[in-house]
Amino acid sequence: MLNETIAAISTARGKGGVAIIRISGDSALEIARQVVRAKPTVIEPRKCYYGEILRDGDIIDDGILTYFKAPHSFTGEDVCEICCHGGIYVTQAVLESVLSKGAKMASAGEFTRRAYINGKLTLSRAEAIGNVIDAATDSQLRLSSSQARGTLSAKITEVRKRMLDLIAHAYATVDYPDEDIEDVARGDMASALDFVISELNSLKRSYRAGRAVCEGIKTAIIGKPNAGKSSLYNMLLQENLAIVTDIAGTTRDVIEHTVSLGGATLNLADTAGIRESLDTVEKIGIERAKEKVATSELLFCVFDQSAKETKEDYEILDLARGKNAIAVINKTDTPRAISKEFLEKIGTLCLKTVYISAKNQEGYNELAATVNELYELGAIDLSHDAVISNARQFSAVSLALDEAEEAKGALTFGQTPDIVLFALEKSLSALDIIDAREASEEIVSSIFSKFCVGK
Repeated sequence: MLNETIAAISTARGKGGVAIIRISGDSALEIARQVVRAKPTVIEPRKCYYGEILRDGDIIDDGILTYFKAPHSFTGEDVCEICCHGGIYVTQAVLESVLSKGAKMASAGEFTRRAYINGKLTLSRAEAIGNVIDAATDSQLRLSSSQARGTLSAKITEVRKRMLDLIAHAYATVDYPDEDIEDVARGDMASALDFVISELNSLKRSYRAGRAVCEGIKTAIIGKPNAGKSSLYNMLLQENLAIVTDIAGTTRDVIEHTVSLGGATLNLADTAGIRESLDTVEKIGIERAKEKVATSELLFCVFDQSAKETKEDYEILDLARGKNAIAVINKTDTPRAISKEFLEKIGTLCLKTVYISAKNQEGYNELAATVNELYELGAIDLSHDAVISNARQFSAVSLALDEAEEAKGALTFGQTPDIVLFALEKSLSALDIIDAREASEEIVSSIFSKFCVGK
């Protein structure tokens, strides 16, 4: 309930120099003053006060109290932050003291949810704050930070304003059905609709890059034994995690890690070499490799240029058929024995071909550039462009675009203004889902449940 004052530890659990207990709600200052004994009788907003920290009347620590008066705080409510020493036990003891004075333990994401409810954040900015916390790569951090600053929200607001102007035009033609006014309105509406459709198209296209950065791409490395799959895996991870030997069939199972390549995030799997085998364990590994191929979005098909192609290489190409596949020609540090005809066949079935020497760590940049090109990351400035990065946003933009195009079609073929208006209002309603003007309580709750307690 919003009328309750909540509290939680906002710093990570574990030993540290300092920890912060955050309190938000109408009673925040009253509770904090009972826990921190500071000398001034009046605590002013946005100033820090040193004092003794009490629990049941006993001094348990000393620290800093900071007060933020509503609405000038993260949540839009009165907020107090108590900074104490960062030991596990002392931090918990300070929180217990705060709770004993009447604060309620905050649930996951409750501070950010209150910021959203109180109009301090849009839903897309709130989502982005969670992504900043969870960021594991530089690209994820840059994109999430941009969204948290409101880059996407600003673009949505711009498009939304033009749509509201369109709806006003449509209502004018319905309320004042004078022929001259309607002709003028239709011309203005057609021009404005072209702008809206263009902007929505750009947002929709950005999802390919946004998803590649934030959600990651399911990627499998496949090839025959000893083609260099595990060497490529280690090169991409910049760490020797997969065992590499000259013995065929070393990799028996699927090994998975998340890695950043260029700007993309790859959920990367190294798989057993594809071949016929009588070994029971290896056969299981090969079946798992084929299952991983079926569920992966991107394939790195590794071929050994130092050996003549075999039936296993052709099987790899069959597995790649119809998939997003990049051919990785390995062992460029050795004489070429693979045939020109087979290389040409590779070129017809794989989207791109990259030459590497995993042994000598050569070809990494070329492979990264190829992935970036495939997912259009080079065309987007992650720090400044409006980018959609999850399925919820993509669904909303796609529906808004469909309805805007429906409105343009109705306008072009001379439909009555009320039909155009109906499509426009459906388009606006879909767009409003992104920043939760039209989002359901279930969606909002799902988003904030993913946050840590204290944020």
